[in-house]
Amino acid sequence: MMPQQVTVAGSRRGYDINPFHSLAGGKIFNGYASLAEWIKERKSVRIDGFVGVFWKEVRQLLDEQFRHAGLSVKWTETAGYLKPSAEIEKMVAPYIGTPGSVWGTKAALDIGDFFLPGLAQLSADAVFDINIVIGTGAALVKNDAPLIYLDLPKNELQYRMKAGTVLNLGASSAGSSSEMYKRFYFVDWVVLNEHKCRIVNEIAVIGDAQWKDSLNWMAAGSLKQGMQKLSGSVFRVKPWFEPGAWGGQWMKERIDGLDKNEVNYAWSFELIVPENGLVFESGGWLLEVSFDFLMFLHYREVLGKHAETFKYEFPVRFDFLDTWEGGNLSIQCHPSVEYIRQQFGENFTQDETYYILDAKADATVYLGFQENIDAAEFRQQLEQSKEKNQPVDIERYVQCFKAAKHELYLIPNGTVHSAGKNNLVLEISATPYIFTFKMYDWLRLDLNGEPRSINIEHAFNNLRFERKGEKVRQELISHPVVLQEDAAGKVVHLPTHKDHYYDVHRLEFDRSMEVNTDGSFHVLMLVEGESVSIETANGVKAVFSYAETFVVPAAAVAYRVTNNGGGAAKLVKAFLKDTL
Repeated sequence: MMPQQVTVAGSRRGYDINPFHSLAGGKIFNGYASLAEWIKERKSVRIDGFVGVFWKEVRQLLDEQFRHAGLSVKWTETAGYLKPSAEIEKMVAPYIGTPGSVWGTKAALDIGDFFLPGLAQLSADAVFDINIVIGTGAALVKNDAPLIYLDLPKNELQYRMKAGTVLNLGASSAGSSSEMYKRFYFVDWVVLNEHKCRIVNEIAVIGDAQWKDSLNWMAAGSLKQGMQKLSGSVFRVKPWFEPGAWGGQWMKERIDGLDKNEVNYAWSFELIVPENGLVFESGGWLLEVSFDFLMFLHYREVLGKHAETFKYEFPVRFDFLDTWEGGNLSIQCHPSVEYIRQQFGENFTQDETYYILDAKADATVYLGFQENIDAAEFRQQLEQSKEKNQPVDIERYVQCFKAAKHELYLIPNGTVHSAGKNNLVLEISATPYIFTFKMYDWLRLDLNGEPRSINIEHAFNNLRFERKGEKVRQELISHPVVLQEDAAGKVVHLPTHKDHYYDVHRLEFDRSMEVNTDGSFHVLMLVEGESVSIETANGVKAVFSYAETFVVPAAAVAYRVTNNGGGAAKLVKAFLKDTL
């Protein structure tokens, strides 16, 4: 869990698991006592927030403050105006697929669909000193009471989900973690993100509810000032880390602050913005809000010339796949654009690349088919393996390449692939991140001792069998080209596949380089060197260490990167192609 308070003074070294962006002093306030004082002055408020907030505790902690002050409070909980859970289950059923399936379809629902009409007509009662409507959906109440919004980071929501302490919106009981996550992803998050977008300019106070017994909060005006600055300079989201069946030890060994007792770390959500947050600091207090606040307020500044194509959906992600002393990923592929739209309701698909940040001598990447691939035989072997738990000689069908540090492997949709053990892969990808069709998973179980889902039918609806033989080496392994070289350093182009809508450059320099955004955002990571300093055209300065991901929005216009180490720095830069 992110700490509530930090000591800002002093310089840090190395990868930071809790990055933040500092505001002026006195902008972030701590505790329910201070929030209660703010509410007392307004007398009536609406307290809305994301699914997973511990509403019972929020009410109790605020009520303690009001009772101590001798004030009477009329509490109205939005949960009392939810439609019956059976009716809600029937309403959401078309969007969450069949039980046991991994995916659903993005919901075409509105938050108002979950509530009875009476919620909107609630009014204050003058008999009470204070009137509070509290709970997810409180902004649906149509009155002039100020709106407080309590946000909750997606990683904390999922920890609560796995602990069985939260429910899906309108549900009466908890399901399995996988079923709850599917419902969150395809229904609750879709509905509540749209709700958040509609009310963003109505919010008076934003609170961070990830701590059970306390919270940090600030005025919405302060949040907007912070977002305005980020949208024209540089920012880093808060990463988070997850173990997995194939997970490795690279991050656990090299990143300070991670729990060393965890069995492994398979993923780092470096920049998977549907699940990342942005953290602000003031007076040592920290406050996290979901990344989509930035997009709702400033998508044009962030995305530049591509703003209307993607609007609120940030289109590129960075994440780590850690197989260092771990295992192979599953043999897998991803859906075509048409398939992901028709089957799952996404706007664009999961086109990926693997950038090898680190690799042992025996590390490999599985990519593309063998020249003599027999699709029917391959499927028969996979089906038999699934049914009888028998191993498959994967290299009879799928090519296996020695993984080389700093190489880029191209994985457009429909390409069979896997990362072998003993890699640290920087996955540079389109943003969608859960649509992986596993065909073979080496007969292993997940961390709970359960079989992992195998999706042969989906995979064979999307596999591109023409990506085979020598064509794979020519078209799916990037062949670097030096675009520019001078006294400052050089720009190396690592061409992506024609189906990728993003491209990749590597900046290599000893001292410093000047870079223009050219109307597009840049996602960057230092892949060799100790740290770099960046200064944007408007004078904002920041320092980023090895393996940290950061974003320069299009509106920054230009920036200078300076190498803080003794050797050469290598900085990977991903950006959108002009030919979208």
